[in-house]
Amino acid sequence: MKSNQKTSKWIPKKPWRQKTGPVARGREQAEPGPQKTLERVLSKAGVGSRTQARSWIHARQVQVNGQVVENPDHWVDLDRDRVLLDGKPLTKRKQLYILLYKPTGYITTFKDPEGRPTVYDLIPDIDQFISPVGRLDLDTSGLLIMTNDTQFAERLTNPDRKISKTYLLKCSTLLSDDAINQLRHGVELSDGPTRPAEVTRVRDSGKYTHLEIVITEGRNRQVRRMIEAVDSKVLKLVRIRIGNVTFGDLKIGHWRELQPDELADLATSTPTRIRTSAPAPDSAIRQTNKSRRRPDAPK
Repeated sequence: MKSNQKTSKWIPKKPWRQKTGPVARGREQAEPGPQKTLERVLSKAGVGSRTQARSWIHARQVQVNGQVVENPDHWVDLDRDRVLLDGKPLTKRKQLYILLYKPTGYITTFKDPEGRPTVYDLIPDIDQFISPVGRLDLDTSGLLIMTNDTQFAERLTNPDRKISKTYLLKCSTLLSDDAINQLRHGVELSDGPTRPAEVTRVRDSGKYTHLEIVITEGRNRQVRRMIEAVDSKVLKLVRIRIGNVTFGDLKIGHWRELQPDELADLATSTPTRIRTSAPAPDSAIRQTNKSRRRPDAPK
């Protein structure tokens, strides 16, 4: 005689997994938060550079959850771990955004082994650590943003956002229209082809061509290498604009805080669309750009 009772299908249990964190009130602790290396946690807190952070860690000045940590690459959970520097907890500092008009002869680093001047020599009155957003090499002048807001800095340097940087430069030779068109459509560099660039012939003077170049990348010495790719060299280079941020009344070697509207524009700006065609005949460009030069623009 058949039974009317239905047989239930056996379902294997999920494998047992040991809980990895402390349990409070019968519930498993929340998932781990974002993690960063200890040296980055210190630098992002605005207390010093990553080089300084490593020196403090090696000097046993840093504790994580009550234990001295001497490894700069120690992983820290930003939500759950407690970090002390010299016995004091890290505190969130006021976010600072400045625009520096960097002269030539200064390097964009905190400390130089060769003893050369750095951009930090130009901001001695700022009492908290801020980092450059991108770099300008020793022989390049112009606009440099510095901040302790690392998320803001990462947004500005993210190549997918295509924040434009505008430069005036003086070439060591006269460039042909063909060479300028190559720059507009991209040239091959050792680390790959460049994106299209907006290139305007400002004027030709004697045996030199003066250009305005707008790029949306931030590779090392990119503008100089682009000019070398068309068989010339850069004699003078000035960054005159970042996004829509310009000098205003800022004098060379001085700095000012970025205005709220400038910050909002940089934070929300859409990717720049680069024009690769010549905007006007060269003769017209030379005439209309005479009034656009800054005092330190290439002569």
